[in-house]
Amino acid sequence: MKKVIVIGAGFSGIAAATHISLLDSEVIVFDNHSHPGGRARKFEKEGFTFDMGPSWYWMPDVFENHFKHFGRAVSDFYTLKRLDPSYQIYFSSTEKHSIPAHLNQIFKLFEILEPYSSNALKQFLAEGQEKYKVAMSDFVFKPSLSIKEYFDLRLLKAAFKLHMFTAFSKYTSRFFKDSRVLKLLEFPILFLGGTGDQTPAMYSLMNYADMVLGTWYPMGGMFEIVSGMEKLAKEKHVLFKYNETVEKIVIKNGKATGIISNGVFYEADAIIASADYHYIEQNLIAPEFRKYSTKYWEKRKMSPSCLIFYIGVNKKIDGLEHHNLMFDTDFNKHAQQIYNTPSWPEDPAVYICAPSITDPTVAPKGYENLFVLIPLAAGLSDNETEREKLYLNVMKRLEILTNQSILPNVIYKKSYAMNDFAKDYNAFKGNAYGLSNTLLQTAFLKPKMTNKKVSNLVYTGQLTVPGPGIPSSIISGNIAAQLIKNILF
Repeated sequence: MKKVIVIGAGFSGIAAATHISLLDSEVIVFDNHSHPGGRARKFEKEGFTFDMGPSWYWMPDVFENHFKHFGRAVSDFYTLKRLDPSYQIYFSSTEKHSIPAHLNQIFKLFEILEPYSSNALKQFLAEGQEKYKVAMSDFVFKPSLSIKEYFDLRLLKAAFKLHMFTAFSKYTSRFFKDSRVLKLLEFPILFLGGTGDQTPAMYSLMNYADMVLGTWYPMGGMFEIVSGMEKLAKEKHVLFKYNETVEKIVIKNGKATGIISNGVFYEADAIIASADYHYIEQNLIAPEFRKYSTKYWEKRKMSPSCLIFYIGVNKKIDGLEHHNLMFDTDFNKHAQQIYNTPSWPEDPAVYICAPSITDPTVAPKGYENLFVLIPLAAGLSDNETEREKLYLNVMKRLEILTNQSILPNVIYKKSYAMNDFAKDYNAFKGNAYGLSNTLLQTAFLKPKMTNKKVSNLVYTGQLTVPGPGIPSSIISGNIAAQLIKNILF
């Protein structure tokens, strides 16, 4: 029986381990935390349950397909609720709009924002649907080890359908002119790691995922996904070892023979590295076996890091929805401060999740659970002074936008930013989402999942293909398992 070690119990690591468990193999997952999830961990304080990382549940088909592959269903592990409205956007203290769950209502909203735009939206979403279909069937499951994987006439034609070589902002401006509509459509791009003029128009598929496939929530919180995936993996006899600090990947004659964790050697026939790619390569592998140089990594364009506040409020907040976007300041200026002139923003765009509006189990009765996220440039110098300035900025703006006092009712607050991402996840430059999805960092131009210098080592996760986000990480784990299968079997 083959022994496979997985480093990291995030989404990609658990997914990879579960797929490998179907082979004739013993699979052990090592993680330095006390429980699984990686960035999707949770913590409890003062009666509140806070999801620490991802809070959006998009592309539900990816989750369903993961469990279906093993003869199970999402509903076997957690309960999903479709959010309606999906989210709301504040454009100013006098203008906010809720994005409904039903398409006909979205068309009506677009007519309000930009007269005669509903037909344009129908065409835009139809093209987004085609991109989603093509991407999911032909592109995202490719390991992208070589450009040769794309030397296929059908795929080349598909690439043009995806508008791979057109900027997202240029593409959307063909359909819409109103600045509010453009902000609404571009907000997912901000988290994919780029501005609209740097990101391929292929990613309009995310607008299809948003408006057509819908925004969902797993009751109990996002950690329920992690818990469900871990439970399924354990059913398939995957072993998890927590509070384990992997110190070294042992390599002999171009082959990984095992790892050293907490001072103990564990033998392996193959290794999957699901933790931070840069950290694994630059710290756990001897220099002669590294694929990429320090210079290579310094040239990578990172998606944002972020400043997060976990806030407990001892009253309900009128006017909030489950997901809220504050675009009441200069959106473009903030984007420039993330990607072009890295600096702490003065008046940032803000995302606020209030899961207690949907789920009463995450806060004491009559209280509100707030997850406040501000995108920041990766690699910024992190300090408490800047964190506190932004906290006060955002909370005072929230009071104005919702027309009520909130700050005096805050009974719990914890911040989390670049230094914490680096400390907890060894995240390169304190990044939160991985590499930017620019054209020059897409598919075979991302860091490779394999290393020719170490034949049985495979990388997975947000710094390689397909990219950032929970669905992409689950898919990445699937791809990694296939590569291990090809290596060992």
